[in-house]
Amino acid sequence: MSSPAIARWEYLTAPLLIHNTKAILDNFGRDGWELVTVTSGANAEQLVAFFKRPVAQ
Repeated sequence: MSSPAIARWEYLTAPLLIHNTKAILDNFGRDGWELVTVTSGANAEQLVAFFKRPVAQ
C-alpha cells in the first residue's frame, strides 16, 4: 500500500503598502499565492505579508 503524497509548499514574503493593499493582494492571488498572515514591519506604517502556494510535483 502506498502512502499519500505529501504536500510541498513554496513561500514568499513581501512588503505590503497600506495605500494599495487590495491591488497588491489581488495580484499575488492571481499568481496562485495564498495569504497566510500579515505582520507589522520596521515601523507602524509598514506591513509584511507572508504567502504560500503548492509546488508542482
